Amino acid sequence: MHTLENDQLCVTISDHGAELSGIFDNKNDREILWNADPSHWKRHAPVLFPNVGRYYEDHCLINGKTYTSGQHGFARDMEFICVEETENSVTHLLESTDETKKAWPYEFQLYITHTLEGRDLTVAWKVVNKDQEIMYFTVGAHPAFNVPILPDTKREDYHLTFSGQKELTYHLLDTRYGTAIPEKSYTLALENGSCQIAEGMFDKDALIFDGQITKAGIALPDGTPYVEISCEGFPNFGIWSAGDAPFVCLEPWMGRCDNTGYDKELSQKPNINVLEPEGIFDKSYVISVR
Repeated sequence: MHTLENDQLCVTISDHGAELSGIFDNKNDREILWNADPSHWKRHAPVLFPNVGRYYEDHCLINGKTYTSGQHGFARDMEFICVEETENSVTHLLESTDETKKAWPYEFQLYITHTLEGRDLTVAWKVVNKDQEIMYFTVGAHPAFNVPILPDTKREDYHLTFSGQKELTYHLLDTRYGTAIPEKSYTLALENGSCQIAEGMFDKDALIFDGQITKAGIALPDGTPYVEISCEGFPNFGIWSAGDAPFVCLEPWMGRCDNTGYDKELSQKPNINVLEPEGIFDKSYVISVR
């Protein structure tokens, strides 16, 4: 476990999955990140790579060959190597193996860097294509934040906050396959850019937003945000909790799960990331504790 700390926050990162494992708010004396209690959900903030969510029927087609992969890919369950540690940052590396190639056939390097500055934590991904083929992938974040965070409050007292929109549209998942139902959309009505976390909001799993969210947060019962994620340029976003569990995940994604019935090549999938041989993909998002 690696620790980054200043007078504002104390952040911990594990070698396992290069997973962010704690964000303690020193100023307000409270933990922001979910504790991974397995009775609800055994993770804190896994990285989703090389696929976000599920492929339709848990397989994808690459150059005419079928590859099987579970939900959210393999990176979250692998041991990364810490390759650099400074006073305010930690960088981890994962490289392809014979086992990873069974699920996704490419030679790659995945670097994940966590950088703490004041009350902001930047999470940066760098994917390097070490293969001779063009590489196709999605990558995403899945941090879970404690809700409620104040004593004598419940999750439904809190609000989701966005960047001034009047409403958002979202898709739900097909429970048979864990893939999106594209032909049906729902409206999330907002007042002053926010909405209450309603009871039963996640009874049908995650809410999937395409092309709408560049910032999202969670606010205290009085409407004051206590954590926000900034993710400019991310085409997809998920919001999820495990039923009525005391956390909510804010998930910026570069690409997302398949639509139900998708059977084309991975290269043709909407919002797929395309990386030429020896190419480098860089993307980051910021968690801000208010």
